[in-house]
Amino acid sequence: MSITLVCIPKHLAQELLVKAAKTASAINPLNHAPIERLSNLMPGFVPTPERIAVVTTKYWGIKGVKLTVGFMDNAPTDLQKHLLLHMNAWAKTANVSFVPSKTDPQVRIARTGGADGGYWSYVGTDILHIPKKQQTMNLEAFTMNTPESEFHRVVRHETGHTLGFPHEHMRRALVAKIDPEKAIAYFMQTQGWSEEEVRQQVLTPIEESTLRGTRVDAKSIMCYQIPGSLTKNGQPIVGGLDIDATDYAFAGDIYPKAKTPKKAVKTVVKKAVAKKAVVKKKSVAVKKAAKKSAKR
Repeated sequence: MSITLVCIPKHLAQELLVKAAKTASAINPLNHAPIERLSNLMPGFVPTPERIAVVTTKYWGIKGVKLTVGFMDNAPTDLQKHLLLHMNAWAKTANVSFVPSKTDPQVRIARTGGADGGYWSYVGTDILHIPKKQQTMNLEAFTMNTPESEFHRVVRHETGHTLGFPHEHMRRALVAKIDPEKAIAYFMQTQGWSEEEVRQQVLTPIEESTLRGTRVDAKSIMCYQIPGSLTKNGQPIVGGLDIDATDYAFAGDIYPKAKTPKKAVKTVVKKAVAKKAVVKKKSVAVKKAAKKSAKR
């Protein structure tokens, strides 16, 4: 299994971390770091503002989120619509939507190459701290000629980051399967990363006690494909090529859709029953008319 260009989630500058953590907690109180739990699990943990900032999650509001999207280059209209289509794939189970806007869009997409190129996105509410003239997501060289499979693999993945979802392959159970020396050599060669970047992006597990997550899912769209040549047992971490059932369930849990009021449900049921009764009555009448006609 080979790895094509992979995602590197962008992180804010050190001096913005505490401010961004306060923003995240104000938008969604559930983002606040579980200090008591961390203190119990990590002896010696001192809850300084800086440490709290690092373990603060970045999900949007519990009532759902509607984010405006703009394009920082002359992306053709058909490409813009296609990107939005894939971004809104998360709306299948979650109360989220991405809508186009040319006025101060919150999500700003560029297709930059070079030093700022590749596939990446800032995570969740962190995008609110990015200067308006800078992109919050990068999809290097994407065009309408890009294979459809890449729209599924890349655009939906980066949108997951914009919604606040971290990398699944950073779960401790999956990191434990990776051979550090092989991974460092591999990613340095294929992605041009430094050893420090490989350790940050692949080999440092997320603190599980900070997660609002599901069971470990090696087929999640948020999980890298890790070839068997990099794992300790020779078995690959298959990674995700599209949003899977577990991803959809998790997204629906983080951003639940409004439930239909019981009264509305009862009204719908009553109307359906009444309609069925009318149809049945008409059917009986037709049959009777047919019998009378036959007797004649």
